[in-house]
Amino acid sequence: MKKSFPIVLLFLAISPCFGQPDPLAVRSELIPKQNQWVDSVYQQFALDEKIGQLFMPMVFSKYDSLHFKKSLELVEKYHIGGVVFSLGGPVKQTHWLNTFQKSSKTPLLVAMDAEWGVAMRLDSVMAFPWAMTLGAVQDPSVIRKIGNRMAEQEKRMGIHYSFGPVLDLNTNPDNPIIGNRSFGESSKRSTTQAMAWMEGHHDFGILTSGKHFPGHGDTAQDSHKTLPVVTFTEERIDSVELYPYRKLIEKGLSSIMVAHLNAPNIAKNGLPTSLSKEVINNLIKKKLNFKGLVVTDALNMNGVFAFEGTENVDLAAFLAGNDLLIISKDIPKGIAAIKKAYQKGKITEERLSHSVKKILKAKFKVGLNNYKPVETTSLISDLNTSRDTLLYANALKSAITLLKNDRGVLPLNKTDKIVHVSLGDASGTPFTDQLNQYQSIQSISGRNSTTVLETVQNYDTVIVSFHRSNATPWKAASFNKQELDLIRQLAASKTLILDLFVKPYALKKLENIKGIDALLMSYQNSFIAQELSADILMGTQKVSGRLPVTVSKEYKEGAGLDLNPLNRLSYSRPAYLGFDDPKMKHLDTLITVAIDSMMTPGAQILVARQGKIVLQKSYGYHTYKKKIPVANDHRYDLASLTKILGTLPLVMQAVDAGTLRLNTPLGTMHKDWKTSNKATSTIKEMLSHYSRFTPWIPFYKETLDKNNKPKTKTYRTKPSARFKVPVSKNLFLKSNFEETMYQSIVESPLLDTLEYRYSDLPYYLLKRYFESDQNTAFDILVENRVFKPLGLNTISFNPYKKGNNQNIVPSEIDTYFRQEPLKGYVHDMGAAMQGGVGGHAGLFSNAYDVAVIMQMYLQNGRYNGKQLISEYTLNTFNQCYYCSFGNRRGVGFDKPQLEGNGSTCGCVSKESFGHLGFTGTYAWADPEKEIVFVFLSNRTFPSMDNNLLGTHNIRTRMQQLVYDALID
Repeated sequence: MKKSFPIVLLFLAISPCFGQPDPLAVRSELIPKQNQWVDSVYQQFALDEKIGQLFMPMVFSKYDSLHFKKSLELVEKYHIGGVVFSLGGPVKQTHWLNTFQKSSKTPLLVAMDAEWGVAMRLDSVMAFPWAMTLGAVQDPSVIRKIGNRMAEQEKRMGIHYSFGPVLDLNTNPDNPIIGNRSFGESSKRSTTQAMAWMEGHHDFGILTSGKHFPGHGDTAQDSHKTLPVVTFTEERIDSVELYPYRKLIEKGLSSIMVAHLNAPNIAKNGLPTSLSKEVINNLIKKKLNFKGLVVTDALNMNGVFAFEGTENVDLAAFLAGNDLLIISKDIPKGIAAIKKAYQKGKITEERLSHSVKKILKAKFKVGLNNYKPVETTSLISDLNTSRDTLLYANALKSAITLLKNDRGVLPLNKTDKIVHVSLGDASGTPFTDQLNQYQSIQSISGRNSTTVLETVQNYDTVIVSFHRSNATPWKAASFNKQELDLIRQLAASKTLILDLFVKPYALKKLENIKGIDALLMSYQNSFIAQELSADILMGTQKVSGRLPVTVSKEYKEGAGLDLNPLNRLSYSRPAYLGFDDPKMKHLDTLITVAIDSMMTPGAQILVARQGKIVLQKSYGYHTYKKKIPVANDHRYDLASLTKILGTLPLVMQAVDAGTLRLNTPLGTMHKDWKTSNKATSTIKEMLSHYSRFTPWIPFYKETLDKNNKPKTKTYRTKPSARFKVPVSKNLFLKSNFEETMYQSIVESPLLDTLEYRYSDLPYYLLKRYFESDQNTAFDILVENRVFKPLGLNTISFNPYKKGNNQNIVPSEIDTYFRQEPLKGYVHDMGAAMQGGVGGHAGLFSNAYDVAVIMQMYLQNGRYNGKQLISEYTLNTFNQCYYCSFGNRRGVGFDKPQLEGNGSTCGCVSKESFGHLGFTGTYAWADPEKEIVFVFLSNRTFPSMDNNLLGTHNIRTRMQQLVYDALID
């Protein structure tokens, strides 16, 4: 038995795939209708019409009217079966196509060579990544989605048939025509990627064609110019090159395109493979049991004419077993030659009907039995959507490959002194600009080596990026001698990071250069590749790609290192994160309306998804006098956002440390509270606003005289030892008054009924608790335990103490208490009476710093490599414990309303959380969509009586616009 086992394996390897389904057949219930239509159409054909169905010429819509007329003549006079569109523009091509289809007795099968989308042939459309770039992707679903979108674009243009995927295994680095068009050198990798590409097209009913059979990957010649020689044995071709074909045939590959190759071990008598019966009839149709269309490669290529014994190439190709004859040099001559052979009996009716009926089956499968013209209205916009950018970005995120990271130099440290050197003959500006989003980095051209070597002496780390043209996959990608010498010198003396925006074969010239510390293969020089690659260097983007080809002993197929990001906010484009760009602009419209309607003088908006800021923008002015425009670094009074940005992190850290628990009663937290009527109220109850606390105590009112002016016994206009609490710029409160406030809270009555009532009072007490427990001022505790670990520089209490008061947005002209404009002094009266530092209010910030804290929450308490709060504790606080009692609140966090209008747009997940602030601020985080939305404004200026921002639900309506813009 053991001896027979290899024989069984050999039999399985060479035996045909029995039971292979017909890839041109429709669903089983529609097969009778398909067969009826095919037979009916075929029976109406004259001989010339039957033969004409075999031909598909190439049409260039970029050409003039003479080319159009000649193409139309082929449709009307020679009854061609289809066309292959090439270079041109979408709208003009569609007009031509509609005319051709109207003039054709039988609807035309329309094809395009669109390996990286219709942009391979057409202007005005975005190209998708090349196959070799996709070969580096480990998740095939990424490629299938791109296949889906390619198919959508093709279908929108009336294209039924895409000549792809490329199944060539590019094992020859000097291959002049395949290269980047191949998914790689591994048969398994290429099969997986090509399968995803194919199935993506099939999902939308587009026919596919595996090419270039039996394999054009190991050649150094271009079959457009000559006949390349492939000397592999039949066994090698069967086991390696044909592996992808077998697998894709099993999954319904629509057609196979046969290459013009000299493969003497499988094609006899010196015939090109495209003209060989052994290859087409014996190998493809019998051995592989393929039932789809067999298609020639372009019959105007020099490779097919290298064999001199052919009377007519079109006839020879048909006699060899091809069904479709693509891009003949002379269709009228080809039709005449085939007709003559038919009349002489060299071609039987059975042979002719076999191919023509297969073509008709394909036409039925793509819906040509019910043909409709292509609509040109909105064609360009339909072909170009934000989703295309998203798909491209997701592919590049998954493809970029880290090949070296010695000493863990990546991600880069913000404290490093870094210089960037750009090499190559193409632009690297997007790369430079993205690096500078994170820190100021000098960038210099590498054209003058002397200047480069002098400049880098003042820097610790050198980033060298190498850029070549991204116009086509065939552009040169190699370094010149001067560039290699410069890299060698930099590697010898500096920490060197090399980033290549070219095909991976450029790596071969680097194998003898020692001292390169980090090496990133970014594959293409698109602006998307450049921006994402910069993100990787700065630690804000994951790396997971694998090298799709072997370049040298050091850089082999499958090589690649994983690198996890530092989980800190970075910058990106909306489309990269699944937002529709035009819809995001609706945010501009709504905030402009709000400002023009005097709901607020100005605002900041920040939107982030998956840790990437896609919108950070400022609008309007500090006041209605329009003197100071709002900028992104300007600071707003956050009001109640202080609760979740300052106080709540301390509470959760205390729970992590075991000093507090959700069920800790207030009476155990401070000696003065043991006998209070609130002694049994727990952390969970208080922070869920379900503890019968009085909602608010207007402490300031008892300090005003009968004219509503500050009492002289309580305030002074200048600070002193007895009056040193700054309530505003020109008003100082009695130093011991805060004790009176605390006593009032402790003695305040409880509400009669247990129900949800929002109250600031628990946060006064929490501030008191932390200061007493830690013997440290509350603002210092928050600074040291929250803001500093997060690397935040803008958010703080009492920002007027930090200088540059021009960056502080005023919150109100106070006419009822402090009798002066409030700028840098907290608006909330109770917080002001605590010297601007309250547990419930007092923080000022820009939108960025607020977003960082919200992002830390989204990342389960981790940010910038630090774990500030445990995931368990965060989840515990982000719960609605009293929802069944009509209380939507979490523990400290606000949660989505239970019904109707409220805290959110109603479009967020139940797991989302955040808070609103009295001054017109808002911060919300949604774990399900990974979205952070921050809105800051001073709607209280000049008076807090202006609540138009709230009554018109501007904040939640803007949140709705963010979610409406999501496409993924």
